[in-house]
Amino acid sequence: MLTGDHPQTAAAIARQVGILQEEEEEEKSGHQVMQLGPLVMTAREFDRLSNEEIDALPELPHVIARCSPDTKVKMIEAMHRRNGIVAMTGDGVNDSPSLKFADVGIAMGITGSDVAKQASEIILTDDNFATIVRAIREGRRVFSNIQRFCCVLVSGNVAELVCLVIGLAFRDKFDETVFPLSPVAILVNNLLTGTPPAMALGVEKAWPTIMDEPPRSPTSGLFTWEVLSDITFYGFTIGLLSIADFWLVMNGFGDGNMGENCNREYSESCELVFRARGTVFATLTLAILLHGYNCRRLRGPMWNWNMIKRFFENIFLFSGFLCGTILCLLCIYVPGLNTSVLKLKHISWEWGIVIITLLIFLIISEIYKFGKRKLCKPLAVATEEQGRLQRIWTENTLASSTGGLSK
Repeated sequence: MLTGDHPQTAAAIARQVGILQEEEEEEKSGHQVMQLGPLVMTAREFDRLSNEEIDALPELPHVIARCSPDTKVKMIEAMHRRNGIVAMTGDGVNDSPSLKFADVGIAMGITGSDVAKQASEIILTDDNFATIVRAIREGRRVFSNIQRFCCVLVSGNVAELVCLVIGLAFRDKFDETVFPLSPVAILVNNLLTGTPPAMALGVEKAWPTIMDEPPRSPTSGLFTWEVLSDITFYGFTIGLLSIADFWLVMNGFGDGNMGENCNREYSESCELVFRARGTVFATLTLAILLHGYNCRRLRGPMWNWNMIKRFFENIFLFSGFLCGTILCLLCIYVPGLNTSVLKLKHISWEWGIVIITLLIFLIISEIYKFGKRKLCKPLAVATEEQGRLQRIWTENTLASSTGGLSK
């Protein structure tokens, strides 16, 4: 807190809002005087320090009283040298230099001067710090939901690509490739069953622990190494499991007869191929639909009792899952649509293969997440002080409606 108030006044306010820890008071001249300690300085004391001396401090002062505009800018520079991301709030003309110099300048909309508003990137219309916390929470929710959206949509495309590329190895007696899925089936799977779950994750609510997570690194973008790893892993897992089902129906339980001209029309010789395609279509579609639920938490376990109880929490995701499942069944069992359009056939005992494959996929996913929780570093590196200050914002500011703390 950088303020023009008296040090004792500034320290008292800082203790009330949690910026400073509570300390014992000592008697001086018959009055209760609070011990300021090294975390409370005046602007004169702080300005006397050189940049090297400031950088050598184990911890920057939490409160600086009797501040001038130059003192505030000097503190922002010190935080930048410590690789900090600085958000500055202010309302007066003397705050405008630091508001302009900070990474994010936030001016008070009611009590703020026009100069402060022009120097800021954000204007707080209600002068309520709780609005800043809610904005941070909402920003984190939107960003994480975009990552979930990309993970579901792109990993589903990777799964289809893996399945189709490996499927080029299946050839009939005329040495022609027998596709594991027809082009129309791929289009239906991609647009009508893969897109709704991804879009539903865009309205996913913020998890209760979202404000406990450390801040993201400023150098990290949307597609972090973890997101790219998730896309690759889930895409290859779903794709390999789907093409494995095709092989099981064709060669594991069937005689391997690839038929004749099965890519263009249905005939009795293509019976096995069409049933194998129906199995692949069911596996790929249902796996992508379940993957939408799987991506609700990119690291935390999803398929446990506590999370299963929240299965219907996102009504849009559940609706997409239900509609996708119904559409899958219609594509497989509606006569004419299955054999003539999608080039697949209804299945019966093959559902056993599909269900076992889906269970294997969920188990592999949970093992993968468990490995990430044990082996991977946190999503971002935060110092102990950053974590403490973030808890202060969450615990104290949400209940606060004080605009006077804008200094």
